[in-house]
Amino acid sequence: MTQPQAPLTYRDAGVDIDAGDALVDRIKPLAARTMREGVLAGIGGFGALFEVPKRYKEPVLVSGTDGVGTKLKLAFDWQRHDTVGIDLVAMSVNDILVQGAEPLFFLDYFACGKLSVDVAAQVVGGIAKGCELSGCALIGGETAEMPGMYPEGEYDLAGFAVGAAEKSLLIDGKSIQPGDVVLGLASSGAHSNGYSLLRKILQRANARPEQDFYGQPLGDVVMAPTHLYVKPVLAVLKDFGKEIKGLAHITGGGLLDNVPRILQPGLQARLHRDAWQMPKLFSWLQQQGGVADTEMHRVFNCGIGMVAVVPAAQAEAISRALRAQGETVYQLGEIAECAATDAQTVVL
Repeated sequence: MTQPQAPLTYRDAGVDIDAGDALVDRIKPLAARTMREGVLAGIGGFGALFEVPKRYKEPVLVSGTDGVGTKLKLAFDWQRHDTVGIDLVAMSVNDILVQGAEPLFFLDYFACGKLSVDVAAQVVGGIAKGCELSGCALIGGETAEMPGMYPEGEYDLAGFAVGAAEKSLLIDGKSIQPGDVVLGLASSGAHSNGYSLLRKILQRANARPEQDFYGQPLGDVVMAPTHLYVKPVLAVLKDFGKEIKGLAHITGGGLLDNVPRILQPGLQARLHRDAWQMPKLFSWLQQQGGVADTEMHRVFNCGIGMVAVVPAAQAEAISRALRAQGETVYQLGEIAECAATDAQTVVL
């Protein structure tokens, strides 16, 4: 006779429901710090509820989603989980900001093979911090424990942001014309783009996170979280909304591919390489990897995380206003006509 087998549980299959519950308990106070006007129901329900603030006369919802990419591989290898959540938030809220949207709320998706409550809490702590810094509420998300889907100690992240803008104040780049000035807002590092190449260069250079890099551990420089431009830019938009004709978030594709996304065909952004000094991290990466200039400007942000196109007559006033909000601002170049049918960026 076949011997009766012991009954199986979800824990036997690799899913720990109690750990999931413990994580929710750890998350709730973090999310509570991000609450803002409009939140009707947040974490805990099947769906989060948010009411568009009544100050909007003709609200247009603007949404964005993104991840952190292979920067997560360094987070695993170097055991640095506390800032990748900031990256996750920044990649989405900076994207919707370029259309003039105020981020309202954020949801995250955390997937792993085996849930570590401590690691997940560090990650979500970073997400909550990113939401606080950008003024949006963390009102929901999903933690998925899927045995066999991910190697031990690894996880994946995705984020979803929803914002609102007045219909009459949407920024679409259509008014950009020759003679307009291109301003660049400094990045905080490599942000969350180009890390497949960056990791290859680290491997070639036999680099270690603890090694000195101009007075800082290299790991701190490489893992510096993505800069959040939301509050400074929104503050300046209140006074210069009509004058800021276009905004571009410099992510994958760098300066060469992202700036043309806000230009009409036949226009060219002419950027002058001596207008800003490339941070030491990028100079070191270029040297160690033997990376060509064009490749650098297509893969990395090279020190510029956000671009604004403004009228020449307002360039200095807008630059001063952004600096007053704590931003480092460079006048990168100007908009010109070009013979190409597609919009383009050139670095001179």
